[in-house]
Amino acid sequence: MKQIQITFLGTGSAVPTVTRNHTSIFLKYKDRNILVDCGEGTQRQIRKAKINPCKITDILITHFHGDHVFGLPGLLNTLSQSNYGKVLNIYGPKGSNKIFKKILEIAEVNLKIKFKEVSGKFIDTPYFRITAMSLEHRIPCNGYLFEEKDRLRIDKRKLARFKVKGPKLAKLLGKKNVKIGGKVLKWKDLTYLVKGKKISFIFDTKICNNAKKLAKDCSLAIIESSFLGDSGNGNELAKKHKHLTLEQAIKIAKDSKVNQLILTHFSQRYEFKEKMLLRKAKKLFKNVRLAKDFMTLEI
Repeated sequence: MKQIQITFLGTGSAVPTVTRNHTSIFLKYKDRNILVDCGEGTQRQIRKAKINPCKITDILITHFHGDHVFGLPGLLNTLSQSNYGKVLNIYGPKGSNKIFKKILEIAEVNLKIKFKEVSGKFIDTPYFRITAMSLEHRIPCNGYLFEEKDRLRIDKRKLARFKVKGPKLAKLLGKKNVKIGGKVLKWKDLTYLVKGKKISFIFDTKICNNAKKLAKDCSLAIIESSFLGDSGNGNELAKKHKHLTLEQAIKIAKDSKVNQLILTHFSQRYEFKEKMLLRKAKKLFKNVRLAKDFMTLEI
């Protein structure tokens, strides 16, 4: 299967720091280029990451707090001035249509934009689907699940002794038997299933059932870690603002049997304290990383 490419454009929270911009993540898969949130300064981060903003096809907004959307008017304005020729699909949580209309008033753009409030499955292609689930924050907030669909693959070793080409290969992948030289070749004997990858985006929420549903059995879960619960008043701040602590994010990952966890959305109080955060995280969950601005990975 084609690799899913992820670039972290911003990994901070309410207040940006010297090393961390406001939240935004860029996901590339086949012909889709998906931006998850668009905090202030995102379009400059896009330029620094050498991403062509005009290739963005979809924008997923988790919620309309400033550190997740203040970069949207500027990005839309830039796309408008850059002769963006596609229809731009923008999605957000229920109740956000009025706020988005106000953003359009600020942006002053000449673009074809489709904005939709989403819940449940809202993108479904032959290769992947995306689902939105509401989280528990101070305002309506979505978490998102990107699921690559399972795909049949030809077992080349088994097929090597048969002269099967073109349309007949397509038939096997379409779960149909083919006949070669009077012999029937069964698709089940010559193919195998490759499980699709699952990536969840869980920002700005307290622990809730939907956060665990989004993360369940994910190849990669990207989860906010605004505060450290075992030092200072991290637990109190997380509870007050309906955010997750590092410990709570890891609990979601462990309970949901996540393969790999990346923590992000760090409070400014942890600037230059990443080694300490990672050390604490590794004690609780082995396959964990801390996101950094411009960090890229393929899965």
